[in-house]
Amino acid sequence: MRMINFARRNFKELIRDPLSLVFEIALPIFLLFIFQQIKIPGDTYKLENFTPGIIIFGFSFITLFTSTLVAKDRGSSLLIRLGTSPMKSSDYILGYILSLIPIIIIQDSLFFIVACLLGLNISINIILTIIASIFVSILFIAFGILIGSLVSEKASGGVGSIIVQLVCFTSGMYFSKDLIGNGFAKLCELLPFESALNIIKGVLNNNYDILSTRNIILFVAYTIIILILSIIVFKRKMVIISNRKIKIYRADENPFL
Repeated sequence: MRMINFARRNFKELIRDPLSLVFEIALPIFLLFIFQQIKIPGDTYKLENFTPGIIIFGFSFITLFTSTLVAKDRGSSLLIRLGTSPMKSSDYILGYILSLIPIIIIQDSLFFIVACLLGLNISINIILTIIASIFVSILFIAFGILIGSLVSEKASGGVGSIIVQLVCFTSGMYFSKDLIGNGFAKLCELLPFESALNIIKGVLNNNYDILSTRNIILFVAYTIIILILSIIVFKRKMVIISNRKIKIYRADENPFL
């Protein structure tokens, strides 16, 4: 119950800045619309291939929002007060994840509405893709929690933007990795963003050949590792902040300590 209440609180914090939410949804929609008007040749920019790329691109902004929220909470007294509750670090992480799921569903739904208006075929695969995207988004939320646990609120935006750039250049949403060179292609294969895109693309297009065992294993491995790291780092930061606050409190109570 405490985790659900924490998730509700996080959701309210996120929607307190509607301008950022509008930008986070409007920019990918604008890119989806404008690239369809340009009529760029090649399979990459076909609606059935570019829409999944837009979804992954939108998730990179989820990383930004999450990192800012976590860093802001870490810099406030909120986590100190919550530290006295029986909640575990994993409960906090789940609270952050649950608070973002409604935003992800709304975001994906708007992307597909625009894509369908532009000519994307309407099918049950759209609903399946939205469901699959919720699981894919956990990796990006975990990245945000990890970044927010490591850096300050001011630095979280800059560090989080690295994920945005990595998604743009290594996922394959704009161009194939083979166009750059073998070194860059190897980098794309080592990072999880191409695998994330292939999962979304495979579900939407009912093309499960693209969902190779390597893609699934790589993505799941990254998700588990980043989640575990975020829990460990978040817990350690909470302990450090709590100990610091206790020392300050004791110093105020007894100035001779």
